[in-house]
Amino acid sequence: MSFELIPAIDLLDGACVRLSQGRYEDATVYERDPGAQAARFVAHAIRRLHIVDLDGAKAGKPVNTDAIAAIVAAAGSVPVQVGGGIRNVDAIETLLGAGVDRVILGTVALRDPALVRDAAKRFPTKVVVGIDAKDGRVAVEGWTEASDLEAALLAERFEDAGVAAIVHTDIARDGMLRGPNLEATAALASRIDIPVILSGGVTSSDDLVAAAAHEASGVAGAIVGRALYTGAIQLGEALARLEGEA
Repeated sequence: MSFELIPAIDLLDGACVRLSQGRYEDATVYERDPGAQAARFVAHAIRRLHIVDLDGAKAGKPVNTDAIAAIVAAAGSVPVQVGGGIRNVDAIETLLGAGVDRVILGTVALRDPALVRDAAKRFPTKVVVGIDAKDGRVAVEGWTEASDLEAALLAERFEDAGVAAIVHTDIARDGMLRGPNLEATAALASRIDIPVILSGGVTSSDDLVAAAAHEASGVAGAIVGRALYTGAIQLGEALARLEGEA
């Protein structure tokens, strides 16, 4: 099966953390050594790692560059995608030059869609659009600002741009272990031809199997964070179950 289970590493002050509904004040530190955490994940047969530079998302530029480098080194041949504070071509080039496989553009997708289109042409297969939604509306600036634009309408703007994927995050579900908003993600995937990755609220292997059932409709994978850190999802077992369901 091509559906990807993608472990997440969220970076705050150089440590691996998880937030609740995007609130920085509700950060829980799970690992002080991001490279060590990455090594534990890639010991399993994963096909991608997901990193969010939380400090970068607020600062508007990559901040946790040392931690990202440590993760890329530990990941070895496993591709790493990074989001958070990537607002210009220089930042994209720097990250790709440091071994990052894909960059995720969130705030600029709303504020400067021309930059996203240009980057997708200059760096084929390397640009992902991150759409973080609250009540169906796009949130930006590290989830600190809400817009009036519907998430699906933003995604449709990049239908012909050549982006590799859309990461769709439901902020209300993120880090809450209450289950993902699969309905919204599947509905989005059915409206566009771009592969869509589910993010936010994945709690169990049942959630992953349910998401994978929408693969034919364009749901290409699921990002898993807190559930892996708490042990609610055992990575090896979840991967085996997905393969068994394929």
